Formats: sequence, structure tokens, C-alpha cells
Amino acid sequence: MTSQQIRAQFLDFFKGKNHKIVPSAPMVIKDDPTLMFTNAGMNQFKEFFLGNTQSKAKRIADTQKCLRVSGKHNDLEEVGKDTYHHTMFEMLGNWSFGDYFKKEAIAWAWELLTEVYKMDKESLYVSVFEGSDDADNLEMDKEAYDLWNAIVPKDRIIMGDKKDNFWEMGDQGPCGPCSEIHVDLRSDEEKAKIPGASLVNQDHPEVVEIWNLVFIQYNRKADGSLENLPEKHVDTGMGFERLCMALQGVKSNYDTDIFKPLIREIEVITGQKYGQDEKTDVAIRVVADHVSAVSFSIDDGKLHSNTGAGYVIRRILRR
Repeated sequence: MTSQQIRAQFLDFFKGKNHKIVPSAPMVIKDDPTLMFTNAGMNQFKEFFLGNTQSKAKRIADTQKCLRVSGKHNDLEEVGKDTYHHTMFEMLGNWSFGDYFKKEAIAWAWELLTEVYKMDKESLYVSVFEGSDDADNLEMDKEAYDLWNAIVPKDRIIMGDKKDNFWEMGDQGPCGPCSEIHVDLRSDEEKAKIPGASLVNQDHPEVVEIWNLVFIQYNRKADGSLENLPEKHVDTGMGFERLCMALQGVKSNYDTDIFKPLIREIEVITGQKYGQDEKTDVAIRVVADHVSAVSFSIDDGKLHSNTGAGYVIRRILRR
């Protein structure tokens, strides 16, 4: 299955669930002082989540180009060293603005992965927010736990802390507990030796998160406190490159048809071969990723410069 087919199936699935399909927003943000770049699919819908503006469509799906190189979400230094982090990436998402909530989001995610994409149920794990006893004093997400427990065995449900299972766009803004879906791409022999549950969120290159279902119900205020939003929303984001890795049966995002043409061209230009030397492989992965990030940034109208977003683009170019 090609990456284009995978993307089309996602959008077609949610169109069939009465979602309006919308285009990606620009990657470089021009009208939000709290964010420099679009770092998640939900950014363009921020005002809907806050209740400041009403969406004409209660259900939306899209594929959003994102950049994570600054602020709360920054993957720049990880890129190239592993095979599943990127500065620029696509995020497939479905959204509900005061319409459906956890029950539908969880059921549809499972349906798409296991019935449409035909992913092996035995290779999938899910996580649920365990609550927190800090200043926020948040309770465990029992509703999400019960919904998942009706679908998957208990040993495939992992409890996660605020770092992994409470999603925030930045220091301020809409936020809430989340459920991640992880896939174990290891061989049967490796799975028999070590249970996949013990490797979730442990930076294993073949046990990776592919989809995050965020249940937006709070707003993080400037003073750090949380307030309840007037309506509850769904905000999901699935890493397109990781999904392609899982569905194309490869062990690296860079082995998918998204990156292979870039890597072949880098081999031609440099005279180096990918897959023979780890130091060279890291360098080629860095170039492949960063060429995409810089190209799409320029396409959005942001050139490298000495300040602001332009300086971040310059950092990527330098690296």
C-alpha cells in the first residue's frame, strides 16, 4: 500500500463518518503569538476549542503538515539519530467540536486500524491517563479505560502519567487527557522474549506510538491553572510517516516510499550509500528530513533569517 493510498483511506474513512475534509493550514503561524510553527493538527482549530469562534462543521478531518523544532514540542536533536523522529511531518487527524467524544473517537480509531488497514490486533497497545496528584489534582481517565477495556485485554492497556497522557499544545491553551495507540513491529521471536507492554514509551525504535486521541476539556490559563471549557472536544493526531512504516512492513520511517526517493537522490549527489555505515546513515537521515522541513517552510513564505521563525529555519539549515 502506497503512502498516497494510506492517506486517501484515512480521509475517506472519516468522510464516511460525516466529517468535512479540510486542507492543511500553513506550517508557519502568522496570527498566534503563543506559537511560532504549527506543531500539531489542532493548532488551526484553537479558537473553536476555546469557544471564541464556532466551527461551521462539527466534525472535521484533515492531514496537517507540522514542524517541531521549538518550544514545548522540539524534536530537532533527535532527528537522524533514530528512525522515527522528524522536524517536519504529516499528522492525520479527526476532530469533534462539541459533538462526539471519547466513545466514538476510540471505537472509530480501532475500526480504522484493524478493519480498514488490517493491522494485527495482537501488535497494538493503548495507554490511558492515570491522573495526577500535583497542583492540577486530576483524576484517572476511568471513562477511557472502561471503553478500551471493552475492546482490548487488560494487559494491553498501559497507565500513563502527565508527560505521556495529558496533551498540551503549549504553555497556554486547550488541553486534556489522551489515549495513545502504539504498535509493536518486532519479530515474533523478539515479542516472545519481552512483552511489548514493557517497551511502550521507552524509545524503542520498533514499539512506537502511531495515534494520539486527545480529549480536550480544559484550558491552561496564563497563570498555569486549568479551567473547564464550555464544551468537550476530540482532537486526534496520527503520525503519517509511522503509520506508513507499519503498513508497508518496514522497520524505519526512512524506508517508506515517503523518504526513499529523497534518500536515493542524496546517494547520487554525495556518492554515499544508505544502509552500510551508521554514521553516514544518520547524516543522510538528517539531510532527508531537513530538506523537507526547509522546503515546506519556504513554500509557506518563511525564509531563514536572524530572528524568530526565520532563525529556527536557519538552525535546521545549519544542522
